[in-house]
Amino acid sequence: MDKSAKLQTQLQTILYGQPWYGTPIYTILEAVSFEAAYQKPQGALHNIYQILTHMLAWTEEATERMQQKPAAQPLRGDWSTSGTPDEQKWLQLIASFKLANVELTQQITAFTDEQWTEDTNDSRETYTGYGATYEALITGLMQHHVYHAGQISILNTIING
Repeated sequence: MDKSAKLQTQLQTILYGQPWYGTPIYTILEAVSFEAAYQKPQGALHNIYQILTHMLAWTEEATERMQQKPAAQPLRGDWSTSGTPDEQKWLQLIASFKLANVELTQQITAFTDEQWTEDTNDSRETYTGYGATYEALITGLMQHHVYHAGQISILNTIING
């Protein structure tokens, strides 16, 4: 199996497969009502809606970087406000997150093994110490997804008791 296929499989596993750590991300999101998505428990920095918007923003930014565009903050910003609770807005956010991951998967599939070890277009040199390669970018994004999915799961449990 080539590097693209391995990374694609890993991403799909955490999104809707059977990940080793537990519940896949899309299943976690299905358990969140739109009311819960907008609630912010005491002491929480962000609500579920804001966390998912953050995940979407960085998925879109990773896709941009996969297209060799310069690294930057996400176009939609890093953290947003959630606004007034709205069921359609929540459902649209989930759909946008899924679509962004489909688009990212298409970028992953198009890469050759040689491209994965190339540096991304990131002149900031503030990466995590192991190089800003395309493989590190996608691996880091998957870690980011899992981390925030855990937060969503915990917040949903706190809100729903």
